[in-house]
Amino acid sequence: MGLLKTIFIIVLVYYLFKVVSRIFGPLLMKFAVKKAGERFGGQYQAAQKEPVKKEGEVTIDKIPNIKTSNKDVGDYVDYEEVD
Repeated sequence: MGLLKTIFIIVLVYYLFKVVSRIFGPLLMKFAVKKAGERFGGQYQAAQKEPVKKEGEVTIDKIPNIKTSNKDVGDYVDYEEVD
C-alpha cells in the first residue's frame, strides 16, 4: 500500500508541475526577454555615446604591458659532446 501511495504522489506532483509550468512559463520567459533587452539596449546606448574621432586623430585605448626580461636566470655553459 505504501508503494502505491508513493507512486500516486510522484505522478500527482509531476502533473502539478506541468500545469504550473504552462501557466507561469510564458510569464517567466517574458520577464527574462525583457531584462535581456534592457541589458543589450544599455550596452548599445553606451556605445553610441562615445565621442566621434576626427580623421587622422590618434588615440591610445590601452597601455601595452611592459615585459622585462630576467637576466639573472643563470650562467651559460658551453659543452662538447663526447663520443
